[in-house]
Amino acid sequence: MQPVIRIEHLAKTYASGFTALKDINLEVNRGEIFALLGPNGAGKTTLISAICGIVNPSAGTIRVDGMDIVAEYRKVRAMIGLVPQELSTDMFETPWATVNFSRGLFGKPRNHAYVEKVLRSLSLWEKKDARIMTLSGGMKRRLLIAKALAHEPRILFLDEPTAGVDVELRREMWEVVRDLRAQGVTIILTTHYIEEAEEMADRVGVIAKGEIILVEEKNELMRKLGKKQLVLQLSSPLAAVPPELSAYSLQLGADGNELTYTYDTRAERTGITTLLNDMRAAGVTFKDLSTMQSSLEDIFVDLVRQKR
Repeated sequence: MQPVIRIEHLAKTYASGFTALKDINLEVNRGEIFALLGPNGAGKTTLISAICGIVNPSAGTIRVDGMDIVAEYRKVRAMIGLVPQELSTDMFETPWATVNFSRGLFGKPRNHAYVEKVLRSLSLWEKKDARIMTLSGGMKRRLLIAKALAHEPRILFLDEPTAGVDVELRREMWEVVRDLRAQGVTIILTTHYIEEAEEMADRVGVIAKGEIILVEEKNELMRKLGKKQLVLQLSSPLAAVPPELSAYSLQLGADGNELTYTYDTRAERTGITTLLNDMRAAGVTFKDLSTMQSSLEDIFVDLVRQKR
């Protein structure tokens, strides 16, 4: 698949001497939803700002649809919609006026039918003539997306789009994002909500301390790095793990009534059969068992911890 964004050796050091980005190399494919995960201060917003031309890189190149972001700034910026973290609208204006104004800023002709479509898709049509100051927090967040879509961009950056939004509204917004992707819009999403990336993303990138430490298809990432746990509910409690079972690095929990065995899903053998045989030989019996798969959150936390 042809990348719509190609970043090579990108770096950003501010006048204060702080290095926010270090040798970033990244490609984003046309029409995908790409989730960028990272803790606060990892460089997510700086990276997005550099691609959108808001922050000047210290080194490296950024190409969008084959065009250099510096040499062909106007053309590139017209392709991009940006939904920032912070609310940035005139509170005395209306959604209708705000979205139409944003469209005009990019030199687009009036298209009331398109603006109506955008507002309706974001459940804002009934509030189109209300003062923005009277809207709920969730509506204001959706209005930021409407503004970003005003000029019909082909690439949409969502910087923490559902921060402070309730669960029901968050899921509604996920549907809007999926619909945009279905229309061919490329979505780059930064989020603190791991379930958001797990729910929507085609690929996941993890950034920490200004460096991309991993880029992988979501399902492949979970297959490669995910771990499974076998949880055994014991027939009678143990005071400690028997020495005969020490090689399995078992965790004893639930007041001695539970043993947890963690194994690698990629391994040729899981070791479960041998473990159960050794448990029987040690006189340890169980009444029930279950398995658990690592979530994307578990994987993310492990990757960031390794980077520290």
